[in-house]
Amino acid sequence: MGQLVAEEAPNTGDQVSVIIRSINAEQTVEERAEILSNHDAVIDLSAAAAVPKNVAACVRAGVPLVEGTTGWKDQQAELIRSVIEQGGTMVYGANFSIGVNVFYRIVQHASALISRVEAYAPFIEEAHHSRKRDAPSGTAVRLRELMSEHLGSNISTASTRAGYIPGTHRVGFDSEADQILLTHEARSRKGFAAGALLAAHWIVGRKGVFEFGEVVDEILRK
Repeated sequence: MGQLVAEEAPNTGDQVSVIIRSINAEQTVEERAEILSNHDAVIDLSAAAAVPKNVAACVRAGVPLVEGTTGWKDQQAELIRSVIEQGGTMVYGANFSIGVNVFYRIVQHASALISRVEAYAPFIEEAHHSRKRDAPSGTAVRLRELMSEHLGSNISTASTRAGYIPGTHRVGFDSEADQILLTHEARSRKGFAAGALLAAHWIVGRKGVFEFGEVVDEILRK
């Protein structure tokens, strides 16, 4: 994903001047902050274990952060509080695809409709490439959160990790009589990279912590 963002950046008029790789994992927060300072924004698409250091480095450097890494939900509240208290800026999300964020809204509305009848059992199925580490995906976790607002917590979730699947998410409502199935299938990762770059443009000049859905909401209102 990081490589794809670097490849797509020129198409949006951006220049990537620094890329931090896993071989730089031993850098201290201070060293990383010095490298990141004087940039318009940082996009983090690394690993969950690196998120706390990257958040701290960006806050120290005074650079807005687009956090696209998943698997750090257990630390989310603490890191968000840290960014706010220190006057930093961050936009985060389980998925930076515009299509997925529209899908969130479709699923949320469908769940509200299904909640009015008792015949349907909700479920989520997601599939990704074999190198994806977290399961269920951050997107599936977010879908479950949105659905549970209307349907409660009893939502079956299944994950597949195989081959080179960019990402597929299915939300189903099953009954004895029929099944309703909603699907989002990524054809490539370019949509995720485009969303991350869009968020990087959006966050410049702002202060605070935002969920990527807020960026999408602003776009949909135009």
